[in-house]
Amino acid sequence: MNTGSEGRRAVLPRAAVHAASGHRLGAAHPRQEGPADLRLVPPALAAWVTAALVLDVPTAWAVGVVTGALLLAGALLLRPVRERPHATAAAALFLCVAASAASAALHGADLRRGPVPEPARRYATVTADVEVTADPRLTRPRVRGNRAVPPTVLIEADVRRVSEAGGTAATTRTPVTTRTPVLVLVDVGEGDEQSRTRPAPARWLNLLPTTRLRVTARLSPPRTRGDRIAAVLRVRAGRQPPDVLAEPSAAQRLAGRLRGGLREATEDLQADARALLPGLVVGDTSRVTPELEEAFKETDLTHTLAVSGANFTIVLALLLGPPGLAQRSERRGLAPRLGLHLRTTALLGGLLALAFVVVCRPDPSVLRAAACGSIALLALATGRRRSLLPALATAVLLLVLYDPWLARSYGFLLSVLATGALLTIAPRWSAALRRRRVPPRLAEALAAAGAAQALCAPVVAVLSARVSLVGVPCNLLAEFAVAPATVLGFAALATAPVAMPLAKSLAWCGGWPAGWIAGIARTGAALPGAGVDWPGSWAGAALLALVTVAVLLAGRRLLRHPWWCGVCALLLILVVVQPPPLARVIKGWPPPGWRMVMCDVGQGDALVLAAGEGTAVVVDTGPDPALIDHCLRSLGVSRIPLVLLTHFHADHVAGLPGVLRGRSVGAIETAALEEPADQAEFVRRQAADGRIPLRHATAGEQRRSGPLSWQVVWPPPSPPTTTAPGTEGGPNDASVTLLVRTARLRLLLLGDLEPPAQRELARSPAAAALQGVDVLKVAHHGSAHQDFAFLRRVAPRLALISCGEDNTYGHPAPGTVAALRAQGATVLRTDRDGALAVAGTGRELRVAGD
Repeated sequence: MNTGSEGRRAVLPRAAVHAASGHRLGAAHPRQEGPADLRLVPPALAAWVTAALVLDVPTAWAVGVVTGALLLAGALLLRPVRERPHATAAAALFLCVAASAASAALHGADLRRGPVPEPARRYATVTADVEVTADPRLTRPRVRGNRAVPPTVLIEADVRRVSEAGGTAATTRTPVTTRTPVLVLVDVGEGDEQSRTRPAPARWLNLLPTTRLRVTARLSPPRTRGDRIAAVLRVRAGRQPPDVLAEPSAAQRLAGRLRGGLREATEDLQADARALLPGLVVGDTSRVTPELEEAFKETDLTHTLAVSGANFTIVLALLLGPPGLAQRSERRGLAPRLGLHLRTTALLGGLLALAFVVVCRPDPSVLRAAACGSIALLALATGRRRSLLPALATAVLLLVLYDPWLARSYGFLLSVLATGALLTIAPRWSAALRRRRVPPRLAEALAAAGAAQALCAPVVAVLSARVSLVGVPCNLLAEFAVAPATVLGFAALATAPVAMPLAKSLAWCGGWPAGWIAGIARTGAALPGAGVDWPGSWAGAALLALVTVAVLLAGRRLLRHPWWCGVCALLLILVVVQPPPLARVIKGWPPPGWRMVMCDVGQGDALVLAAGEGTAVVVDTGPDPALIDHCLRSLGVSRIPLVLLTHFHADHVAGLPGVLRGRSVGAIETAALEEPADQAEFVRRQAADGRIPLRHATAGEQRRSGPLSWQVVWPPPSPPTTTAPGTEGGPNDASVTLLVRTARLRLLLLGDLEPPAQRELARSPAAAALQGVDVLKVAHHGSAHQDFAFLRRVAPRLALISCGEDNTYGHPAPGTVAALRAQGATVLRTDRDGALAVAGTGRELRVAGD
């Protein structure tokens, strides 16, 4: 047994080691205190699971859980002294379970009692005084059927007073027990439905937390059980401003001015940097476009768009220096340079945390970020590296007791998993990489990104039903820019109220790293193999966890063989990049010599007509920009001489931004009937923003592009406006109809023509050229509204139907499919067969699915 001075020093408390060093700031290399302390982990996990299960159980069950846990804890504490250590630990666990169950029961009961839940079950109309609890946000563009859904402002709030129409008011007794959380949906009427940068009335979106409003709304129950709201209030405000009863608190007004100053300071930056920098700093994503958000999801960079522990860690690093040096006397940052002791430094860190919470809003996600982001550096600053895991467990326990709804939050789960990975797995992986002569900085970055990805990927797969193959490299490349962008963004935020020119200069500097991050996201998402579809369930998450473990075990063996590592890396690069020649050989898509592709864009239409190498004419764009963009990328289309929009329904034109993304477009041609007016305006705006000529198609028009030629055969100068029962009428019957010729094939593209227009077309001068076509794009997604005499006259060899899987319209109609097959046509549909490619020439017609 070693009884010398070295052995005695090893068991000294960390504070004594620092004091014995004789250095004002502590020991340069304090000894580690032993293995990780996991004693607080089981109580924290038990409290977490208990809160998640008890939130929506009946009160009697919750009381039973609390009583049982307390009885078990008491029995354990009465055990003999010799059994006391283990009994004490178990008793602490049951006490945490009891506290968590009690907190969860109280929070859950708030949603089932009071004056709101019962009227919500009756869908009553009420007048309510509500207090805003979070920043309002605008819904993303959506297409429902052939219509674009108008924008809706979402406001999280607490009801403080409510009365039914013609009834009596119900007023809260105490703020703690009677505040009822609700979700307010504000229908703001007409606005820019395709962009979040020009939404409906800004006064609703600019409301600050703690603002008191009076609204007249229709109550309804939450859509799903287990939501943290008691009801949904739908307000039909139109263009009316909110009725404000009380202004926000002074702290929220200050935070609002700071956030507004940052938005003003970033106003002159390029689009991506202008959208991203406020998101990096304070989580303000109001300027982030849907396509940029999708790129961040595809590359697993979404965490940079939300306030997270990483934001706070970067700010604390200015005070404490790098985390790896925080327990040494050589630590960097402002605190040691000013000669501040560790306790003073920790106090300043707490004040910085308070300021962070105020500016970024004190809602649960920000509180979680502040807690999980501060534990690492504050624990290191006190020189107690062994206290990192207990600190994380304590943060989890306190946060779950404070807000039990966090126990069901995916964001909370991801935050804890990422922090736990950085504290447990990343240091070991970093040390292993350094032993293999990887540079220390690169080893730390690789270990951090890999560890966080390994633990978080199964949960992300549940949320997105997709696994990113570029997440780790994209996070590595973006990591070097996150810190400077965040620091410069916070500097611009702080200086904007007093010196806007300086703030704009700082924002301009921060715009460079922010633009770099956005570029990484867009580049990574554009790769053909950026991600793979995965089952979006917990069974899929378990499967991904098993695959991850298998890959890690295989990776340990491969590290001993550099050549095999190189081969695997090359294979992964080929899978992600998918060079077109290789992808065509392996996947068989697109087939060689393809002439037309019907893209799989869900419930909508999007056709691509080959017009030369990398060139194509696009007919309709579908409802989703991401889907049509993916289809065009898979076909290698970079130049589009013409985009032809058959009519202005959203399921045919809403995907236009995806077609214009990164491609050269010569012109856009549309139907003459500009209905619906909002979608026509959307198309005009897209054309103007891209400086693309916009014109109307006219009957008899004939054009050519390379080997492709087409003729507009409908509508006539005055299209019919009659409406068959159950049809959409005018816009459908005004659909631009094309007869396309390519490689001795004739293709008839009918848009959404209804039976009246089909009968008129059969009597038109162009009718003779429509008999016996090779390929028919069946009108209106194969609906039952067809003129079967017209279909018999057209007599296609191949009939293609574009429709969405499990659509609520019953498309395609069984009668339509049967009629086409009865006359000898092969019928294929995108909901079952995916994207469809027509190839061949003349009689050698071929069709292939993706």
